[in-house]
Amino acid sequence: MIELIVLDVDGTMTDGQIVYGAEGEELKSFNIKDGMAIKAWNTYLKKQSAIITGRNSKIVKRRSDELSVQHLHQGKSEKGKVLKNIMNHMNIDRTNVAIIGDDLNDLSMLEFASISFCPADASFEMRKRSDIILKSNGGFGAVREMIEIILKDENRYDDFVSHWLRQ
Repeated sequence: MIELIVLDVDGTMTDGQIVYGAEGEELKSFNIKDGMAIKAWNTYLKKQSAIITGRNSKIVKRRSDELSVQHLHQGKSEKGKVLKNIMNHMNIDRTNVAIIGDDLNDLSMLEFASISFCPADASFEMRKRSDIILKSNGGFGAVREMIEIILKDENRYDDFVSHWLRQ
């Protein structure tokens, strides 16, 4: 059973574009459907998530806080080592981990996951090495699609949906 989902940011949670404003501020666009699924994963389903990204951004910290992400690691080039440390801290093995990434800097995480996903528009190498290539592009529901696949595979999808029916 998957207990930890690991998310890249640029190109996975976003469309990969970085926009700079006139004052040098950085802008990113996140998908609300991804956010709803991540928040439910963390709070309603009581599972854990990690964001491991190669860049540093106040925006990512804000989004991570909004979604109740338990493990945020920014500015990390050795993502596999970071993931291994999280797994050790949580005392879980690869059978409990799923990852989603879109580019070469995400490849080092593959060996630590029982299942790996990539957006439809991921790099060639990521598409070649991932277990599942999603139909959605990064920033356009890829993370939501991944979470729904996991929940359906674990027969938890109806529980996920019924949460909103009870409100």
